[in-house]
Amino acid sequence: MSVKIRKSLVATALLGATAFASSNVIADPLNDLQKVGQQTQKAAQKSQEKIDNIFGQTQELIGEYRGVVDETELLKVYNDHVERLVMDQRAGIESFDRQIGTIEKTKQDVVPLMYRMIDTLEQFIKADVPFDTDTRMGRVEKLRGLLSNSKVTTSEKFRQVLEAYTVETGYSSGIAASQGSLEIDGKNINVDFARLGRIAYVAQSFDMKHAWVWNNDAKQWDVLGEEYLKPIKDMIRIARNQAAPDLVALPIFGAE
Repeated sequence: MSVKIRKSLVATALLGATAFASSNVIADPLNDLQKVGQQTQKAAQKSQEKIDNIFGQTQELIGEYRGVVDETELLKVYNDHVERLVMDQRAGIESFDRQIGTIEKTKQDVVPLMYRMIDTLEQFIKADVPFDTDTRMGRVEKLRGLLSNSKVTTSEKFRQVLEAYTVETGYSSGIAASQGSLEIDGKNINVDFARLGRIAYVAQSFDMKHAWVWNNDAKQWDVLGEEYLKPIKDMIRIARNQAAPDLVALPIFGAE
């Protein structure tokens, strides 16, 4: 009986040892698998992190690329605009070059023209109604001196010649009055002058008893009748802004 028990104990011990050995044999591969799984998981996490980083970098590069493309388009539009401006400037420069090439020829034509214009202006003043003669002839002499001044540009000289013509043109309209003297029958008589444009130039003595009208055809002063004394008086007052504008009867020579 004891032998059987011993055999049974031995068998049990052997069975236990075998089971323990088997459990050890099974546990080692499981541990290895767990370790491999953990390493694989860590590697996968690292790979995912790399993928995420690469994706982020890719998105940044795509954004930069799109920005470069947009900027390139803008630069192309701007460059086209600048090119058109440059072409326009070149055309303007070419035009200026052509104009500069004609400046000397223009000066050669303008200078003689100005001398002729001044001579014509002088002749006109001498042939015109003799009002403000000293001032007007002084303007002519000033222009002649201006043409001989090397410090004044040709354009400025021409401008002043044209301005003198403009002043003379202005005398053809408006009304003006001044004072002076007339030599009548060898006597100097103080008078008021009145002028309506270039169509009527009259004078009246200070005592308002005598009146005259300039006859530009005969180049002399003609005596006026008493019927013109009041109208001329009114005309002088109107010219001096001492009376409101009104209709007055004036001696006017008919146009030929």
